[in-house]
Amino acid sequence: MNDDSTISTSESVQIEPHPALNTALCELTGIRYPIMQAGMGWVADGKLAAAASNAGILGMIGASTMSFEQLANEIAYVKDHTTLPYAVNMRSDAPDVFERADLMIKEGVKVATFALAPSEKLVKKLKDAGVICIPSIGAKRHADKLAGWGVDAVIVQGSEAGGHTGPIATTVLLPQITNNVDIPVIAAGGFCDGGGLMAALSFGAVGVNMGTRFLVTQESPVPDVIKAVYLEKQAGDTVVTSEIDGHPHRVLRTPFIDQLVNTPSWKSFPQAMMNALKLKQQTGMPISSMLKQGLEMRKQYGYGWNQVIMAANTPVLLQKTMVEGEVDFGIISGGQVTGLINDIPSCHDLVQSIVHQANKVLEGFSL
Repeated sequence: MNDDSTISTSESVQIEPHPALNTALCELTGIRYPIMQAGMGWVADGKLAAAASNAGILGMIGASTMSFEQLANEIAYVKDHTTLPYAVNMRSDAPDVFERADLMIKEGVKVATFALAPSEKLVKKLKDAGVICIPSIGAKRHADKLAGWGVDAVIVQGSEAGGHTGPIATTVLLPQITNNVDIPVIAAGGFCDGGGLMAALSFGAVGVNMGTRFLVTQESPVPDVIKAVYLEKQAGDTVVTSEIDGHPHRVLRTPFIDQLVNTPSWKSFPQAMMNALKLKQQTGMPISSMLKQGLEMRKQYGYGWNQVIMAANTPVLLQKTMVEGEVDFGIISGGQVTGLINDIPSCHDLVQSIVHQANKVLEGFSL
């Protein structure tokens, strides 16, 4: 980030946004600035979501790695610490997804986003209760289908993003969607500052969804030793691999990842089996539910059983780094914007810096 990103303001003071920043995302969700904090598993807890919402954007709880009870606790935390809108990112293939939807409706969650494509039945249930639905997509045909179900907006994520990602860069993928759909589009993948926000708006998006940048903030629960790794890395220090769970996943390069990438899948299978059993113990998920999710993966992605078992690696290996701080024995998801991150601000100061930068760009256009 450039020098004018280092501004610091009182938590009670917020910069007035340029009128052009009052986009359809702000009008739809009731937020002050057109920015969403991504619902990252193991990272986006109630504390981070509440801090992001209080900063004027849409904070988000990442429920994909949470049990039902943990989600209820995180929602309660957010409600105790902000009166502003927030979102929950949910796994649409979770065995108890409709019970989670009932919880969100009961607790007045404003927005639902989804780690996997939602079903029409799930969208209808949430929409009928007044919950704003914003799924992620990777192609125009997905947007057309979801628009027919009544979703309110879509998130389009380019290949620069951390975690599971597709092959097409945001700057190519985004205009393919914004030029061909009639619902609001939020951009993800490659954004961390005000210049990036303005680039997304210039492509026709109504806002941005930022993950890696909010992961490296003071309110993020990620251990300091892991945050330090992000500060050390450059833009070229990430790699996309399918060896973790069979799906392309952008992570930071570490000796562990280099070894994993160069290890044949059949050699990784025994460890993946152990991780699957560990995941079962941690979540309390019965074998029948794990098999059900495995069948869904086979149906949706064409996975073989080897890949289904490997998929258990993701939450377990992420936990090792994002929760336990084990740099040498886990995966560290991160977007290419990691190379642009060199500080650990509060959510408030980060958002104010982004808006300050965006305002400066817009003021320059009006000269």
